[in-house]
Amino acid sequence: MYDVIIVGGGPAGLSAALVLGRCRRKVLLLDNGHPRNAVSHALHGFLSRDGIPPAELRRIGREQLAKYESVKLVGATVTEATRTGSRFAVRTSDGRRFTSRKLLIATGVRDMLPEIAGFRDLFGIAVFHCPYCDGWEVRDQPLAIYGRGDQKGGGLALELTQWSRDVVLCTDGPSEISAEYRERLVRCNISIREERILRLEATSGPPYETPFDIVFEHGARLTRRALFFNTGRRQASNLAEQLGCEMYEEAGCKVDNQYQATSVPGLYVAGDASRDVLQAIVAAAEGAGAAMAMNTALLKEDLP
Repeated sequence: MYDVIIVGGGPAGLSAALVLGRCRRKVLLLDNGHPRNAVSHALHGFLSRDGIPPAELRRIGREQLAKYESVKLVGATVTEATRTGSRFAVRTSDGRRFTSRKLLIATGVRDMLPEIAGFRDLFGIAVFHCPYCDGWEVRDQPLAIYGRGDQKGGGLALELTQWSRDVVLCTDGPSEISAEYRERLVRCNISIREERILRLEATSGPPYETPFDIVFEHGARLTRRALFFNTGRRQASNLAEQLGCEMYEEAGCKVDNQYQATSVPGLYVAGDASRDVLQAIVAAAEGAGAAMAMNTALLKEDLP
């Protein structure tokens, strides 16, 4: 029986394991080694680690956990989670079963990529989902936005003007943008291409330095240096749903953002699956906060 089981070994899970290890808690961290940022060559906006490869950050985190004897790391995919009374049980894809008093889900999310030829090939090289993560590297370059509607299309396009004044919104069909947003886009010299997109074409090259063409069904090609998209995301696992966690959408769970606690007693969610600020440094902070909350809850249960 573990004090805490953590599912997910990204910044949130590793941070939680570190804090709990320092609290002398018996912790099991289960991770399948498939992070959201697997295609990213660098992680940005993380104080003291700006530009570090994501795999290197995870390696350092695991290395620093090694001295905490009460923390165990196991490579596994968790497919099932149940709660009986105040105890949790998880089962892995290879049939192993583990139990704990508290459970932290830090499995993150997966981006829903459009089914456009070349889109996935350029993901992490010239196609990105977050301007806060990758906008600086393509500043003042020709940019494209892929999205529809006032927020996912127009709003993202307006946001990107902080990094470049050469922005084109590609909606891959009817834009679904209101007259108000169209006027705002015109004032910012952002044009809209509503033609269907056939493919993205590019020769291989280093990230941020590979120009590519957006090939439309009709009309001239559009050469860009980077494309940012907002087509939604989904949780990387359905464990919180299995446990009856109150959901606000498929992309995440409702939590008490002060403690990362869910509507299920003893269940916590930290990282990208808990809120809209999808940054590694925020995920790490949430993991630390959840760890403190879990340790406090365990103390209340144990002390007379």
